[in-house]
Amino acid sequence: MPLGDQGGYEMEKRYRDYQPDQLLLMPPSLREWLGEDHLAYFVSDVVDQLDLGAITMVYERESRGQPPYHPVMMTKLLLYGYCVGRPSSRRIERKTHEDVGFRFLAAGQHPDHATISEFRKRHLKALGRLFVQVLLLCEKAGLVKLGHVALDGTKVKANASRHKAMSYGRMGERERELQCQVDELLREAGAIDEEEDRRYGKNRRGDELPEELRFREGRLEKIREAKAALEREAREKALAKGQIDEEGRPKPRCGPKPKAPLGKPKKNDQRNFTDPESRIMKDSATKSFMQSYNAQAAVDAKAQIIVAADVTAQANDKGQIRPMVNQIEFNLGKRPRELSADSDYFSEADMRFLEERGIESFVTPDKQKHTRNAVLAPKGRIPKRLLVADRMRRKLQTKRGRARYGLRKETVEPVFGQIKHVRGLRSFLLRGLQKAKGEWQLICLGHNLLKLFRSSQMVAAA
Repeated sequence: MPLGDQGGYEMEKRYRDYQPDQLLLMPPSLREWLGEDHLAYFVSDVVDQLDLGAITMVYERESRGQPPYHPVMMTKLLLYGYCVGRPSSRRIERKTHEDVGFRFLAAGQHPDHATISEFRKRHLKALGRLFVQVLLLCEKAGLVKLGHVALDGTKVKANASRHKAMSYGRMGERERELQCQVDELLREAGAIDEEEDRRYGKNRRGDELPEELRFREGRLEKIREAKAALEREAREKALAKGQIDEEGRPKPRCGPKPKAPLGKPKKNDQRNFTDPESRIMKDSATKSFMQSYNAQAAVDAKAQIIVAADVTAQANDKGQIRPMVNQIEFNLGKRPRELSADSDYFSEADMRFLEERGIESFVTPDKQKHTRNAVLAPKGRIPKRLLVADRMRRKLQTKRGRARYGLRKETVEPVFGQIKHVRGLRSFLLRGLQKAKGEWQLICLGHNLLKLFRSSQMVAAA
């Protein structure tokens, strides 16, 4: 291609050959399109090492119908999707056409989003158990030491709109309004029936209920179910606290008279109609309120590996130390030497629990301010006569106490940042507390897989 006269010479630019529509004699291998150290290869190799018997045995019992997609392939697609922040079944389906990593794992197959979604729901519990298998691989690779474990929680948006919730007080008002509307519609329908019977005779064909009446009756039924659920939860809570007896009668108690009847919901207690088990919670990062679950993670300080994961519908973190420590011991067969957590976790009962288990605690009883004046480190042994909270305050004022408690911020908080901001996993796809628990296990499994992958890259580079 001539470019004009450049110093008396005719110049022509030459390009490498480019023919997008060129046909290939031999089909290309997808392995040639990915680097040797690509994450897709690593996920594939790890899944091949895992025990998927709880999933495969389900299909071995079935003998009818079309052959299903291979469960190993489906597991690889899902885990890779959680690793790269693309867990949506529709996104995974699309990526099997567009993304080389997904295409390699699917081996050129393209399961539709309904199949992927059904596989996840059907085997959610078994997929969640893979968390422990990957955790043991991390321990084997030297990434878990259980010298210091930091515990924290983060609010993860539920698959439900905050605007689909209603308070107990509003439920009562809306129930009465809808009942009046239903009664009025039934009276109108009865009057119309009588007029049509008089005009056309009683043997005419009966049609379905009017759409307007069906809508209001359905809405009324949902509100009554939600009211009953709130009343049941309030009664169970009062029973657990010993405030009422089995008949619902208040037990004798000292102190001021309670503002609300014991065992009854408060007017502002809310329930969501799309995911009733989720709750409106305040996100500490954005300071906004949203329909959420409280996702818990215990993280080992060695390499930020998540050693225990759970989800609760309680907005605060009280009472979470005991179940999380028990889960660590169940997952790894041993206990951490130290545990740190913020003031939301502090209680005298849990501090005694940690002491009995031989775990040194660094859990502040007070809210920590970012701009606080430096406190001189106390000297000498901590007096045993002090209360549990005062002993902890004194301990955290020492140089060692401040240093060990400081590990919490650099251990668990970055993990939530990696999950929510880097991988974009800020909300659950599934509804209900048990399904949210299973999905959080998958999210944390993906985090540990990435840590294991990067560790293997560093070892290979060395």
